[in-house]
Amino acid sequence: MIRLSLKSTAILAALVLTLASVGCSKRVPPPVAAPPIPPPPPPPTPTVTLTADRTAINAGQAVTLSYTATNAATVTIQPGIGAVQPATNGTRQVNPTALTTYTATATGPGGTATSAGITVSVAAAQPPQPPPPAPTPVATNTAPPPRPATPTLDEIFRQTILPILFDYDKATIRADQESKLLNAAAWLKMNAAVRFSIEGHADERGSQEYNIALGDERAAAVKKYLTGQGIADARMNTVSYGEERPACRVESEACWQENRRASFARLP
Repeated sequence: MIRLSLKSTAILAALVLTLASVGCSKRVPPPVAAPPIPPPPPPPTPTVTLTADRTAINAGQAVTLSYTATNAATVTIQPGIGAVQPATNGTRQVNPTALTTYTATATGPGGTATSAGITVSVAAAQPPQPPPPAPTPVATNTAPPPRPATPTLDEIFRQTILPILFDYDKATIRADQESKLLNAAAWLKMNAAVRFSIEGHADERGSQEYNIALGDERAAAVKKYLTGQGIADARMNTVSYGEERPACRVESEACWQENRRASFARLP
């Protein structure tokens, strides 16, 4: 039998322990890094288009501009209009007096976009033709014409109570129309038995329902003014004809102005 010395035994034991510890240890894998978080996508860039129902008009006519925008918080139309709502699509009427180019600009989180320009040309209005000369009176030996008859109450009413004109899409009494209402109120106070109707009218632009409502507002504004001048409410009633009874049928601003009115009719 082979005998091991005490020193050899100690070395052998140490070697066995070292091998055992190496065999039992495990390798730990390195930690895996988390993937980077991608940045959020940029906001979409706005778009905007601008069109017109016509690009050549005569002086006094109107043009309807139509705009369409996407990814926009605000839309402006220049010149002369400014910011419009809603910032998606809509229409605006303009009355240029000279050659004008309109553009629309859309602004949103993704930036700014500008439409192509719409150029509107304006032709000068033709001067009115002078009236024909009056015929030369022929002397006769006939008796002089009869004296004119005394005007009737209806004739005096029509000559005194004149139509009140309004601005486009407005029902506010203009300062230049107040003198007509003051003259009407003075005459009505001196003729307390006269009853009458206030008729609201609008020009042909806009829907029939909208113009009926606008005519109602104009007639009501005139009635309120006369009431404030001391004319009894019971002497007046109001009615709206909207665009149904135009005073003029020409497509021009001067004609449309005649149709934006509140007129009067004496009641029996």
